[in-house]
Amino acid sequence: MAEETTSNENANQAAAPGAEDQATPKPAAKKPPKAEAGAEGDAPPKAKKEKAPALEDKPFADYVQHDFLPALKEGLAKQGVADVDLTFAKQKIAISGLTDSPECWQVIGRWNSGWKQPRQFNLYFLKDDIQGPKGFSYSESGGKTSTLESFLIDERKVNLGLLVFGVLQRLNAQKWLVRN
Repeated sequence: MAEETTSNENANQAAAPGAEDQATPKPAAKKPPKAEAGAEGDAPPKAKKEKAPALEDKPFADYVQHDFLPALKEGLAKQGVADVDLTFAKQKIAISGLTDSPECWQVIGRWNSGWKQPRQFNLYFLKDDIQGPKGFSYSESGGKTSTLESFLIDERKVNLGLLVFGVLQRLNAQKWLVRN
């Protein structure tokens, strides 16, 4: 009978491996000591570089005068329009039916560029924000201004490149930049 009890104890131990592990606690794993800052071979922790503010975060008038107008003039020069006169002014929209509307900021571009008639386009900023609603109109030879068209209304985030591209694309659609 003594053999049976020892064999039962051995069977229980074999059936439940790790049973004795549960009874005796394991010593905690040793962690490597932390290196002191400035120790030989260790670089000090790098400070996060702060992002420069985006151009579009500048005050509206500064952004348009110092960033957008020069970029637009450069874009037009690449398209062969070198004598463009770009101005930035707050005035009423010069379209019939809208003269009673409040003043808004406008980028006004005028040039002759060898054409028989002078050309003008207006980019309207209906709010003092490049992300706000915008409009576009044009006229030839001092004639009546076209209807007010919406401008870049489907864009979530408007930036400098997109504004310049949008104006160039609109003028090209009018066949003022490239002839067919």
